[in-house]
Amino acid sequence: MESPRTKDRYWLHIVLFLLTLGSTVHMGGQLAGRWLVYADRGLGAFLSDGLLFGGSLLLFLTVHEFGHYFAARYHNVRTSLPYYIPLPFVGIGTLGAVIRIREPIPSTRKLFDIGAAGPLAGFVVALAILLYALATLPPPSYIFGMGPGHEEIQQFVERFGRFPDEMLGASDDALTLVVGDTLLYWLLKQVFADVPPMWEMYHYPVLFAGWLALFFTALNLMPVGQLDGGHVVYALFGHKWHARLARIFFLVLLISGSIGFMVDFAPTLEEVNPILRDASWFFLAAILFFFLNRLLDGELRYVAPVLIGIVLIVAVADSFAPGLQSLGYSGWLIWCLLLLYLVRVDHPPVLYQEPLTPRRQWLGYLCIVVFVLCFSLKPLYVVA
Repeated sequence: MESPRTKDRYWLHIVLFLLTLGSTVHMGGQLAGRWLVYADRGLGAFLSDGLLFGGSLLLFLTVHEFGHYFAARYHNVRTSLPYYIPLPFVGIGTLGAVIRIREPIPSTRKLFDIGAAGPLAGFVVALAILLYALATLPPPSYIFGMGPGHEEIQQFVERFGRFPDEMLGASDDALTLVVGDTLLYWLLKQVFADVPPMWEMYHYPVLFAGWLALFFTALNLMPVGQLDGGHVVYALFGHKWHARLARIFFLVLLISGSIGFMVDFAPTLEEVNPILRDASWFFLAAILFFFLNRLLDGELRYVAPVLIGIVLIVAVADSFAPGLQSLGYSGWLIWCLLLLYLVRVDHPPVLYQEPLTPRRQWLGYLCIVVFVLCFSLKPLYVVA
């Protein structure tokens, strides 16, 4: 029986849920940005857009976390109810939700069941949200409800009755949020008509919530540490292969982050002083040494060649193969920092090692497929 210290404080979970719902509803209306519609129809239209976004996103988060919760309860592993994390007035209004496992998970099979249940359950909801959003898309004239910064795309739609194939200019003081394509989303776009371009998707509340559900699913299924994907890979392939795959994937993120660093920051430094453009390579080398020294346990015989190899890849992208720059995303450097110091790259050992049943093995491979379908190497970025 759980002690009073570990019993769920239901009031806290309810308050956090309501705060997160409120913050996502507010940010959903802001992101939809149909200011001409809101000016005509009032607060109700704003709240309607916000509820479509916040309700869809929280439905996904809730199903994902309760997938973990019920799997843990089934195996008599003590766990908390989901803690929702509100983020008022910033981003999408939330940092997601988490549950707290209150005791070590004793066996490989239990670890797999608890780790896989969340992303698989959440993916079903994410796919349902996306299909509903795509099946009920408004016509391109929906864009006429947007405020300043959309004049060129509105003119294009008015003239041709469809969205442009390339991003059109925005007003000087406008920032455009662009979301990255995923394999699944690209496949779905081939089936449905009037799908908005990736730089306008965030104005469509349910569609954007569905894309974010794919994004959160992919983040959780990364094969690193104690993320859901780390649990799955550890249980499916064992400690040795988990360690290898986790480091390979970490290096992929680090390479993408390094290319993005040079694309995003080196030109800014060059504007300040041309000498700083060359100095940015030393900044990058220092960043890479910081990460690799930790990742490779300070073994300089491995750190040095890997560091040189990444710098050479970035140099090729910078000078000889500019097409590779599209694979760069500096945000992964922040994510690498979180992986190293919060999530950790390695998975702690489980007390009882046991082979997975064939059904669990197939579910493990399905998790890998879901990750591939949902992952985007350049997920979210802003264009000025």
